[in-house]
Amino acid sequence: MQIEQCLTEDFHSFQRAKPELNIPVYAAIQVKHIHEINTGKMERPLEATRMETSSYSSFVMERKTHVKINRKEVMLAKLRKSCSCTPKKLKNFVMDFLPVLRWLPKYQCKEYIWGDVMSGLVIGIILVPQAIAYSLLAGLKPIYSLYTSFFANIIYFLMGTSRHVSVGIFSLISLMVGQVVDRELLLAGFDLNDDAPPVLGDGSLQNDSLSNTTAFNLTLAGMNAECGKECYAIGIATALTFVAGVYQVLMGIFRLGFVSMYLSESVLDGFATGASLTILTAQVKYLIGIKIPRSQGHGMLVITWVNIFRNISQANLCDVITSAICIVVLVTAKELGDRYKHKLKFPLPTELVVIVVATLVSHYGKLNEVYASSVSGAIPTGFIPPKVPHFNLMFRVAVDALPLAIVSFVFTVSLSEMCAKKYAYTIRANQEMFAVGFCNIIPSFFHSFATSAALAKTLVKTSTGCQTQVSGVISAMVVLLVLLFLAPLFYSLQKCVLACIIIVSLRGALRKFRDVPARYHVNKVDTLVWVVTMAASALISTEIGLLVGIVFSMLCIIVQTQRPRTALLGQIQDTSFYEDNLEYENLSAIPKVKIFRFEAPLYYANRNYFLKSLYRLTNLDPNLEAARRKKYEKKEKQHLKKGDHTTANGLGTRENTLQLVPKQIDFQTLVVDCSSISFLDTTGVNTLKEILKDYKDLNISVLLACCNPAVIDSLKRGGYFGKDFGNMQEMMFYSIHNAVQFAKDQKLSADCSV
Repeated sequence: MQIEQCLTEDFHSFQRAKPELNIPVYAAIQVKHIHEINTGKMERPLEATRMETSSYSSFVMERKTHVKINRKEVMLAKLRKSCSCTPKKLKNFVMDFLPVLRWLPKYQCKEYIWGDVMSGLVIGIILVPQAIAYSLLAGLKPIYSLYTSFFANIIYFLMGTSRHVSVGIFSLISLMVGQVVDRELLLAGFDLNDDAPPVLGDGSLQNDSLSNTTAFNLTLAGMNAECGKECYAIGIATALTFVAGVYQVLMGIFRLGFVSMYLSESVLDGFATGASLTILTAQVKYLIGIKIPRSQGHGMLVITWVNIFRNISQANLCDVITSAICIVVLVTAKELGDRYKHKLKFPLPTELVVIVVATLVSHYGKLNEVYASSVSGAIPTGFIPPKVPHFNLMFRVAVDALPLAIVSFVFTVSLSEMCAKKYAYTIRANQEMFAVGFCNIIPSFFHSFATSAALAKTLVKTSTGCQTQVSGVISAMVVLLVLLFLAPLFYSLQKCVLACIIIVSLRGALRKFRDVPARYHVNKVDTLVWVVTMAASALISTEIGLLVGIVFSMLCIIVQTQRPRTALLGQIQDTSFYEDNLEYENLSAIPKVKIFRFEAPLYYANRNYFLKSLYRLTNLDPNLEAARRKKYEKKEKQHLKKGDHTTANGLGTRENTLQLVPKQIDFQTLVVDCSSISFLDTTGVNTLKEILKDYKDLNISVLLACCNPAVIDSLKRGGYFGKDFGNMQEMMFYSIHNAVQFAKDQKLSADCSV
């Protein structure tokens, strides 16, 4: 009586809290099938399940009727609509493809122009030294980095949907390009010595009798004329960039942006940190001015450090001193800038100041002639005539272009979404893919290499008042000024200075090592993914490291679903709620009822773990128990045939009957909490059918609780509830408490009948 009163009060409290549900009270469990409703496209019965017993009340749960959609007709309709061409549709297509046509006419000049001009100038000033420095990573001459920075800003201004992202040269992308370029140069027979004489923009070698760079007939590689090292290098880079851009555009056409979902934050951070270690390693030889071969292939980081220590005695003292001074100045300026950034209207152009001062000191101190310090060399002015990327070279780099395309797109979209969320506007991820794709395709005709959004420059852009991509045009104008007039002034700039700029720019990625303890405290699996991705990217190669990270993170998810948490639940006192017995105190056990929770989808990979956990927690394996009973029954029959009324254990028949009922079976009902089971495959349905049958053989009822609609549909299709779903109301309940009350009433009815 107390239970009934408590449940009635709970029910009426629920009615008062949810009056809109208009919940009736019934007197018996019943399932009513409403007659088929003709929807015009499909006929399907509407189900209404009344959940209630004589001792507790519940409510009607009705499944909506879903109209079946003719997918063929829908696809044909969409195809006809997409193939039709009207002036309005053509206008919308052009404006969607070039978003600048939408927002530029609405540009609020008085409100936006000052912030855009300031941020554009600052980014332009930062771009110039970074472009020259990152050319070392790409294995190309500085002029090509400047081309890349110029064209990327212009094209993203026309096609991008983010107002704040800075697209251009990026250290990780430059590293990936440089690794492919170096590999192909070695295969073509070129020397990777960085001090080889500079090559003119058209690919012809300068007259120098001491040149150790050989002309290479590239007919077999897809080029029909003799070409020097620089010509071949930029040919490889442009072919790689073009293919990566084509991949990105195709991904946009087929809407494959979901690929980026498989690059988790831990994978991206680990990849960036591992690549940063590779970048740092590649720049050490410039810092100390030693001549060592550029390592290629797997294990480049280890091989490079071995070569560095072997040749450490050949270090150039001038380069060492210059590097030490530059690093101290750059790091000090960065730290001061970070500490007082709230007081500064724009970041200090430390890199530009360092480059200008270092160039003047190198030029007037004749550091190259007197101390043999390696310098940047001649940087031509103007633009080289455009050239179509070599088609045959594309086959050589087609595989390398895929990870390049994915990484470039993922960094661009993630930064775009970050800025859009911060400043309350929306972006179109698919258009971003088109934008970054054409930022690679079009510049590849103008001797440029792959680009991406860069975090550091994006943060600077937002902090200096950027409002729209007009700031990108201003940055492009600054780069254009250098391209047309100022580039030759950097002839005497030491390479060790450029290496210092690159290394200091890696501070953010290298600081991720300090976050490892905090990351481990938050999630151990994510930390393991980060470590594995970082180690593989640094010790094997960047491309393989990215692949290893993706595969390992997926394996971690699979393992987590293969061995999820399982628990037996107890009732929270004086409530209708149930929780894990091992996690909470003061939970009440339900007599003759076991409640089992499985916190994962039930599918083929975790079927065995589900059964093992169920048998372990309930302390009963129905198969073993059934086999044991059959064994005793067989022995009993043998003794009866002999006319002996005692069993093999020396027990009488009556005692043996008691012996057949095992003492460890302390429950008559098993309730499976399905609230965490998001889906069932065929194996999962068969597993539930199997335990239903096995426990039924032991006179133990199996009840399902909290099943979502997808799970219910899977069970229906799998025949779990029988042919006509006649027993469904006695096998499935919408809450654990309903199932427990049903089990208690069943036990009470059985006791009364006895």
